[in-house]
Amino acid sequence: MRKVYEAIAASAVVNQVAPKWWSPLFPKKLSQTSKEIPMSNQEPATILLIDDHPMLRTGVKQLISMAPDITVVGEASNGEQGIELAESLDPDLILLDLNMPGMNGLETLDKLREKSLSGRIVVFSVSNHEEDVVTALKRGADGYLLKDMEPEDLLKALHQAAAGEMVLSEALTPVLAASLRANRATTERDVNQLTPRERDILKLIAQGLPNKMIARRLDITESTVKVHVKHMLKKMKLKSRVEAAVWVHQERIF
Repeated sequence: MRKVYEAIAASAVVNQVAPKWWSPLFPKKLSQTSKEIPMSNQEPATILLIDDHPMLRTGVKQLISMAPDITVVGEASNGEQGIELAESLDPDLILLDLNMPGMNGLETLDKLREKSLSGRIVVFSVSNHEEDVVTALKRGADGYLLKDMEPEDLLKALHQAAAGEMVLSEALTPVLAASLRANRATTERDVNQLTPRERDILKLIAQGLPNKMIARRLDITESTVKVHVKHMLKKMKLKSRVEAAVWVHQERIF
């Protein structure tokens, strides 16, 4: 695997990217697990990068090039350009920086959510502040990843996100748990308010299953799952699937 890592570094030099492109994004060498990226007979998942740092975008592209079942179809240096590309490309996944000049990541997230896009939106940031994480998830992000995560973990998370799963850097779990504990006194949630079907779906969400897999498991349509999820989140006063999953595990609901 050292040869693979050196090949990436060499490629970065050829493309006139500073050797620091993997720092802080890729502070350590790739481990053997990055060899085990699952192959697929399906079309590669498409991803759009929205980040104002060109070297970081190049670094992420270099990493994704190692995964044959994910392909970068576009990149944008600001929110406005990102929204235009998202509408024209309709990628499976959007990796969105939080802190950008002009239209910031949260504003871009809001605009993207107003569009009829089928792709999932994952925030990719250096910030592990509770307010940033919770706000992004409440405003519709499908996940939140930190830029200092290991490269193989990033690839794994991108595969999961493209498959419809929620993704969250492991280091952020305590952050969300603390936020839920802080809100426990002011937010009363009674799982008994849910219908049996909504409870079943909540259990599967907590297991990390996307809507498509939930639909197959319960033998219902994906659109029906989406309706149940919407009702469940409203009843439980939860803003996102990620928040719902963390709540279930934190409170040991099932």
